[in-house]
Amino acid sequence: MELIQMSMKLIIGFFLLFLLIRIIGKKLIDKFTPFHFISAIVLSELLGNAVYENSISIIYIIYTILIWGILLFTVEYIGQKSLFLRQLFEGKPSMVIRNGKVDFEEMKKSRINMNQLQSLLRQSEIFSIREVAFAFIESNGSISVLKKSTYQKTTLKDFNMPYQTVYLPITLIKDRELIIENLNEINKDIAWLKHELLAKGINKMEDVLFAEWLENDGLFVVPHISLKSSKNQL
Repeated sequence: MELIQMSMKLIIGFFLLFLLIRIIGKKLIDKFTPFHFISAIVLSELLGNAVYENSISIIYIIYTILIWGILLFTVEYIGQKSLFLRQLFEGKPSMVIRNGKVDFEEMKKSRINMNQLQSLLRQSEIFSIREVAFAFIESNGSISVLKKSTYQKTTLKDFNMPYQTVYLPITLIKDRELIIENLNEINKDIAWLKHELLAKGINKMEDVLFAEWLENDGLFVVPHISLKSSKNQL
């Protein structure tokens, strides 16, 4: 009898977790952020404890996973709708190397030391900090690196060309929301941004899904286009 009950719990738990992951998405599998990592651990503990506790019925397993799934889905949905809450749940990347200089304050905030930074760089096939122009510690603990132009794969040094300054792309609009601090960082104002968008045939900032500024390449814009409307046009 106990084996039958345990088997039923495992089968129901398996399909409930499978359904939950299909609904929420692949982030839970990849442990994309600390939030998703903790969620995966809690889910496994909830199911694991319930399977081996005879006093816990199948109804409690369904109820527990259902409530936890609703909470996960709610947080994911709110994060998709609000840039501020998404950054609160998922965190923001920390720029630990800026213009070739190590930012020790950002390293402290990210809770990493020089040994760990060097280890992360080596995992990205970078064996000297001198090669790095910009480096970010992402929310999931990985590192993203932009090399100095001299050390990039097809290097200017190979062609005896003069050194070129490396510029960091600055995100100005994300998910139709203006990031005002990034606009201030490039010493531009909203009037300038509206003028640039108008030159690209976009009348409102709300019609922009993503906009990025690169010093030597100008403004790159991805308009917000509904898939349904684009299919209807086809």
